[in-house]
Amino acid sequence: MKAITYDRYGPPDVLRLEEVPTPTPGNREVLIDVQAASVNAADRVLMRADPFWIRLMGMGMRRPKHRILGFDVAGRIAAVGRDVEQLAPGDEVFGACSFGGFAEQVCVAESRLLPKPAALSFEQAAAVPTAGSTALQALCDRGGIEAGQKVLIDGASGGVGTFAVQIAKAFGADVTAVCSTRNVEIARSLGADRVVDYTREDFSRGRQRYDLILGANAHRSIWVYRRALAPRGTYVMTGGSGAAILQAVLLGALITKTGSRRMGNMMATARKRDLVALAELIVAGKVEPFVDRTYPLRDVPEALRYMENEHARGKIAITM
Repeated sequence: MKAITYDRYGPPDVLRLEEVPTPTPGNREVLIDVQAASVNAADRVLMRADPFWIRLMGMGMRRPKHRILGFDVAGRIAAVGRDVEQLAPGDEVFGACSFGGFAEQVCVAESRLLPKPAALSFEQAAAVPTAGSTALQALCDRGGIEAGQKVLIDGASGGVGTFAVQIAKAFGADVTAVCSTRNVEIARSLGADRVVDYTREDFSRGRQRYDLILGANAHRSIWVYRRALAPRGTYVMTGGSGAAILQAVLLGALITKTGSRRMGNMMATARKRDLVALAELIVAGKVEPFVDRTYPLRDVPEALRYMENEHARGKIAITM
């Protein structure tokens, strides 16, 4: 089968298309004929090993331990392991794999897959798992979102942000979306009650204070977000630079311990119950994946380059 591989850390140029052996599913795994995958910020982080401490997390110190990137996939089941009970060859599914999504076939644990909603294309379904789960966990698990709250989504036009705006609205929140001028109409189309163009307005300098702020790939100082929080408000950061993450972890913990506001960083984990919740929102028409561009498998390097240049709105899909 064909796959995008890499053997050293670096820019998108280190990625190449080559023939690799087809994987064999374990007892509780299925082999998927991948129809679509999607690009995530984690792919860029692992491709470059930036921040450096990623290498200390079992990813490989001098070279990548896992040669094929890609976490979100949608496709048809080609074969099942001996102990698989609920899925069968031919089923259309979507979910998150550990690695290996940028390939024509990949093995995924049955527990990390769901039947693909009929209303979604494979490209839309592949856009859901990581970004959708991150938005859901940030707003619900860490943010404790409630109906009627004032919620601000900074980075509202990105992969996580486009899901977060819609999920927050589905929970009955009053949503302010922060994005650039070119993405104002997209944020409005997602259902935001108010859109702030950050090139023209600083949301933290206005009178409004927010019960919950989600910083998706946040790049502002943590003190900016604190200024915009209501007393007893919560700020959740997901993504962003290594320096921003460190600031959220250290200063966020200090602010939380010494005041009434809660501030910190989170990293999402793949959980089937989140996929179930997202699928229910999608079927109910409350959430729709937003796919900006689609690239063929051979152009994964170009897709990552596009994402790195911060042009992407919503998700980038990869087709086989």
